[in-house]
Amino acid sequence: MDLTFFFALLGGLLVLAFVANRLVRFTRVPDVIILMATGILIGPVLHWVNPDIFRGVTHGFGSLALILILFEGGLELKLREILKHFGSGFFLSLFSYALCVAAVGETCRFALHFSWLNALLIGAVLGCISSSIVLPVLQQVNLRREVKVTLVVEASFGDAFAVLAVTTLLDIAAGGNAARKAVAWALGSSLMLAVAAGLLAGMLWSYLLPVLSEERFWHVLTFAAVLLVYSGVHFLKGNELVSVLVFGLTLSNFQAVRRRLHFGETAGSDWFNEMPIQDQKGRSPDHHRDQMLTFHGELAFLLRTFFFVLLGTLVDYPDLRRNIVLASMCFAAILGARLVSVEAGRLAWRGFSALERELMVWFVPRGLITAVLGIEVVEARGTVFAFLPSLAFAVVLLSSLTVLIGTIRARNLPPSVPNAI
Repeated sequence: MDLTFFFALLGGLLVLAFVANRLVRFTRVPDVIILMATGILIGPVLHWVNPDIFRGVTHGFGSLALILILFEGGLELKLREILKHFGSGFFLSLFSYALCVAAVGETCRFALHFSWLNALLIGAVLGCISSSIVLPVLQQVNLRREVKVTLVVEASFGDAFAVLAVTTLLDIAAGGNAARKAVAWALGSSLMLAVAAGLLAGMLWSYLLPVLSEERFWHVLTFAAVLLVYSGVHFLKGNELVSVLVFGLTLSNFQAVRRRLHFGETAGSDWFNEMPIQDQKGRSPDHHRDQMLTFHGELAFLLRTFFFVLLGTLVDYPDLRRNIVLASMCFAAILGARLVSVEAGRLAWRGFSALERELMVWFVPRGLITAVLGIEVVEARGTVFAFLPSLAFAVVLLSSLTVLIGTIRARNLPPSVPNAI
């Protein structure tokens, strides 16, 4: 590809992403959908871009964009909201994923005549909600804070559940013995480690910010801290995505919690940045938070633009046609399981309206983590699963259509105060 044309294409994509993002308030179509459609257009349709060139870096783009999206989300959340809705979000994430795995597994047993183990492997790959897609959509949809926070908590655990399930099933398929206690301990310990690491890192960085913010490039240093938290927790076998969310949440709320507990500050009237605390330079923690939000938000916008366009370029039409029937059956099972899980948890979100619960059913996007896990299963189990990557991409496309349906249905919600996640 000519270098000048490549730069022109990048510039055009960024302009398109900016325009699509601004038009959301009028069209109600998330820019994620437009970017993926653009990727399909310039890749499989017009052949302007050879997806094989970028296939190896797409996962990296997606992971980096997701890290920044979660950190940005943590900065915008309030601790009281997380504590109030953590239980309902965790229940939805775990119960919905388990039902999706079982429903897709039963579908594959019927359609492919697979053993239960092989069928559940496909279910474990396809059952994972994509936080890298659902979080940007939540920023652009007119949902109440309670619903958004519940879905943010759910999305934060989606990748972790999928990786744990696929790893456990592959271990069993290889002749290992994954006891229930071992799986429960792995999940619990990874969560506790993530929360502890995010809290400690956030508290430390909160103390350092008043000094570091007087130096040039302190935003880049904060970005480096986010990457180190993610990598360190991953190395220690913790839930790295939750740790990034908790890191941002702690940076946003720690000073107000200190004031509430009388740790070196006079008590204010309410929690969480109602009365800004001034540092020695005369700047409040809100000032630092707003600056971090601006920098990391724009960086996330840049990365996710390229990620979703690249994801669209990876669509393979011949494989898509071969697997569209099976993908439709699997996705119908996913929607059915999602409906059951949302209705089963009505006591947990009894304040949600019928339309809000309906939107929770529609917002079940699958993303790059689904495709990556599909490839890992093929590498571990051989040619019997050769169809799985193409099946995963077909489900990703079908789930994007349901997200579009959800955003259109969201137009019927009553107006609420704009408050991004």
